[in-house]
Amino acid sequence: MSIEIPRTRDDWHALAESLGFEARAFIDDAFVAADSGDTFESRNPATGEILAQVASCDEPDAERAVAAARQAFAGGEWSRLAPAKRKRILQRLADLMEANKHELALLDTLDMGKPISSSLGDMNGAIACIRYQAECIDKLYGEVAPTGEDSLALVLREPIGVVAAIVPWNFPLMMTAWKIAPALAAGNSVILKPSEKSPLSALRLAQLTREAGFPKGVFQVLPGFGHTVGKALALSMEVDCLAFTGSTAVGKQLMQYAGQSNLKRVYLECGGKSPNLVFADCQDLDRVAEHAAAAIFHNQGEVCIAGSRLLVENSIRDDFVERVLKAAESMQPGDPLDPASFMGAIVDEAQHRRILDYIRQGVEEGAQLRSGGQALEGPGLFIPPTVFDGVTPQMTIGREEVFGPVLAVFGFDTEDEAIAMANDTHYGLAAGLWSQDIDRIMRVTRRLQSGQVFVNNWAGGDQTMPFGGVKQSGNGRDKSHHSLEEYSELKSVWMSLTP
Repeated sequence: MSIEIPRTRDDWHALAESLGFEARAFIDDAFVAADSGDTFESRNPATGEILAQVASCDEPDAERAVAAARQAFAGGEWSRLAPAKRKRILQRLADLMEANKHELALLDTLDMGKPISSSLGDMNGAIACIRYQAECIDKLYGEVAPTGEDSLALVLREPIGVVAAIVPWNFPLMMTAWKIAPALAAGNSVILKPSEKSPLSALRLAQLTREAGFPKGVFQVLPGFGHTVGKALALSMEVDCLAFTGSTAVGKQLMQYAGQSNLKRVYLECGGKSPNLVFADCQDLDRVAEHAAAAIFHNQGEVCIAGSRLLVENSIRDDFVERVLKAAESMQPGDPLDPASFMGAIVDEAQHRRILDYIRQGVEEGAQLRSGGQALEGPGLFIPPTVFDGVTPQMTIGREEVFGPVLAVFGFDTEDEAIAMANDTHYGLAAGLWSQDIDRIMRVTRRLQSGQVFVNNWAGGDQTMPFGGVKQSGNGRDKSHHSLEEYSELKSVWMSLTP
């Protein structure tokens, strides 16, 4: 689809009016209805408009896709293709995504409500991920182990086989790229199960993979629900690896399914309740406050690494909270198709109710509501930036993942108290630290129980940095060359040499 580059709110609305949607499953190189004929609604949360009736896949569709993926893997047209040739096809896919970037971004915005400016950033990240993993694959070498002259020992990396990737709705295509890029680069066949809340960009991506030249059965897309097609993939005896991003509760269920079936590998990136620590020695508190607000209100707070717990040294706490409130005033929700909107709509009614329930609990448990707290009137599912001060670790909003624009502010007096409070969670996905004291930075960074720590920034990094958590935030890593390790097997080969 060739389009003029949209720049204004009116441009984006015009493009949305002209857009068509592929809503069928992509199985064995064909777009098809679900075996049952069932569909579900894809609805724009900013307007309530039904965008498409999407194929609702279930066990028969999963069985067909898995069989096609297994046949493709065994055939070797992709799995045994020279890495440099796989690289060229992945690069073509990245080029096609670049050429269709605005359409792909628009699909995610219409489907789940995020601002178009955020969706465009996601597309840049998705494209960068495909290109990075494509470039990695022909630069990773095997090993020759040290032996005597009578032996030769090789350590080889080989693709696992069939990979099922189950991705979330908050960053639909970017999370897809983080899963499928290393899996495909390593030579696996991949079956993608997008969230039922945001399936449209994944189905458009399927069209682009076919255009890029992927062999039949190497990449497939099964829209549907977790308890139907997702469960079928997780229980399949022919799926060798399951990669998942989503809630901790679902991650635990998927690990049980793996144990009930074939002990498939399961890589999980799950929930978070990330602490953001601000010490009194910070310089430019206005800048820090702006970053602290963006850390929770970006993408409507629907972010696994959202800085939802703000821990502030008590000597600056009152002043700093005022600065955060001021920063939040410029981060109000608006039309997702307006490039000036910082926040968009909440993904659906269920999530909207869930966030409001957490806000109600915060008030009932005695936290001080400083801003927001009420849904906006009118069409669409919008909740403004909400800030609670005086939160304690025992409060529900201080412990549970809200997954919405709700900030919980805590105070601390000492470094040890801040670290203890930060680590007092069963999550461990991300943490932030703001200080000018390099000794403190090194001490605190090492003691924070988190898969990643952002120092004097929030959510910094690029494709070279691994992404993932510890504790009940999951295992395994997305991004960087380390992610290729998740989608490949090590094979040891010992050869006896005749003198």
